[in-house]
Amino acid sequence: MRASWRFRAAASVVLGLSAHPALAQSVEDFYRGKTVSLVVSSSTGGGYDTLARMISRYLPKHLPASPNVVVRNMPGAGGIVATNHLYSIAPKDGSTIGAVQNNTPFEPLYGTKQANYDANKFNWLGSPSVETSVLAIWHASPANTWQDARTTELRMGSSGANSTPSFYSRLLNETLGLKLRLIVGYPGQNDALLAMERGEIDGYPSAFFNSLMATRPTWIGDKKVKLLLQYGADKEKALPDVPFIADLLTRDEDRALWNIAVAPLGIGRPYLLPPDVPKDRVDAVRKAFWATINDPEFFAEQAKINLGADTPRTGEQIAGLIAQAYKAPPAVVERIKRLQGEK
Repeated sequence: MRASWRFRAAASVVLGLSAHPALAQSVEDFYRGKTVSLVVSSSTGGGYDTLARMISRYLPKHLPASPNVVVRNMPGAGGIVATNHLYSIAPKDGSTIGAVQNNTPFEPLYGTKQANYDANKFNWLGSPSVETSVLAIWHASPANTWQDARTTELRMGSSGANSTPSFYSRLLNETLGLKLRLIVGYPGQNDALLAMERGEIDGYPSAFFNSLMATRPTWIGDKKVKLLLQYGADKEKALPDVPFIADLLTRDEDRALWNIAVAPLGIGRPYLLPPDVPKDRVDAVRKAFWATINDPEFFAEQAKINLGADTPRTGEQIAGLIAQAYKAPPAVVERIKRLQGEK
């Protein structure tokens, strides 16, 4: 009888420990000796990738137990492949971080069939910047102003018919009457910029100004490209002479449309943890991410290559902006869906 009681008592202890694993392991214990994967939703060589690789070097010293951080590129479908992976497949224990393109949180809102995730369930860590996009064309292209693009057809590089560059091309065509023709098949912005140099296309409709300055720092100064338009949450101070889309719109319905369309730019280059990661690990990684993007050494290094990581947003701010977008009027959302095309 006494032996049986001791067995039941021991079994209760074991079951109790297995039912509460978080109580048995601190955040520091979890990350000690770990390798953390940083999944980047774009191809190598562009602004997202450049930033993620820099963050991966500084983040370990701010994470508990200083684990290694290794970048893993997972391009495809304008960032949706990686975001699906982070939502459904990636470990939900804090060992995988995502750096996703800023369109991805809004793809379910736009009705994108491939976007099999709920953006409001991710654990948003923050962003080192907000973004301004530019309609950039090669200096040899037959247009000099955005008004010229109303009468002159310009070939725009894009990764796919339903990608972000394609969406903004259709949006610019509809609201300003431009003649942008899509040439699809370029995996990312860097590939499209190379195609501009080779003369395969005239330009790129949604180049991040910060990424352009980081990956092609001499292009604007050397007048290799012409910037016809800029758009985003705010006008880029470094581009005072480039027309800002909000100043050109004359119809209220077009302004409402663009307010939703530029919401991705307002969250910049967002980082996340998958859903259901234990709260103590989410809190620790958020704190480490914020410390990283405000690290004086990181800030100095990113400034040297013009990454533009100088307008940070917290994870809570990003989550709030995403939640607000999902409250948009149905008529505006339906128009966005139509411009996104069959998705």
